[in-house]
Amino acid sequence: MERARGGDRQAFRVLVERYQRGAYGVALRLLRDEDEAREAVQEAFLRAYRKLDRFEGTSAFFTWLYRIVTNVSIDRRRRPGQRGHESLEASQEEDQSPIQLVAPPDGDPGEAVRRQEIGARIQTALDALPPYHRAVIVMREVDGLSYQEMAEAMNVSKGTIMSRLFHARQKLQRALVDCYREQLGSEPKASQDGIASD
Repeated sequence: MERARGGDRQAFRVLVERYQRGAYGVALRLLRDEDEAREAVQEAFLRAYRKLDRFEGTSAFFTWLYRIVTNVSIDRRRRPGQRGHESLEASQEEDQSPIQLVAPPDGDPGEAVRRQEIGARIQTALDALPPYHRAVIVMREVDGLSYQEMAEAMNVSKGTIMSRLFHARQKLQRALVDCYREQLGSEPKASQDGIASD
């Protein structure tokens, strides 16, 4: 990183090779469109290269890059006519959803269908969230980032992250209440952190 900041392009190329897969995963989970994700990653690395002098080293390079990729992806999702929304139905028909929140079944065809339906409903609920709420859900529940890492990646306070996550979980819970009722025969009980509890 220090060599890259000093103008060494080969050093920056090493950073790109090391982190491009992770960056692409972040963009794909937020955009749900492979072409858009690739473009977002290219744009993010270009921004990172231009802003290397602003990297203070107080966080890991990937955390800093994660913030850039997340911001670029959120900006792309907000654009009118963004391809990720148009290709959503096609990707669901092909069963190639990049976010797999439901574990694969162990050979039971009925269970496979049920899990696929639940997965599709969860994905639809995620897609309906505003970009900043979707981002915190993906960061926390899919990527497993800590609150501090999320705060650094989104360039907001830890309290803001916790608030966004609370509201995002509440929205998901409301969107999935019918699904929960069908599976367990009752409505979820809200816990203090906004996650349904049994």
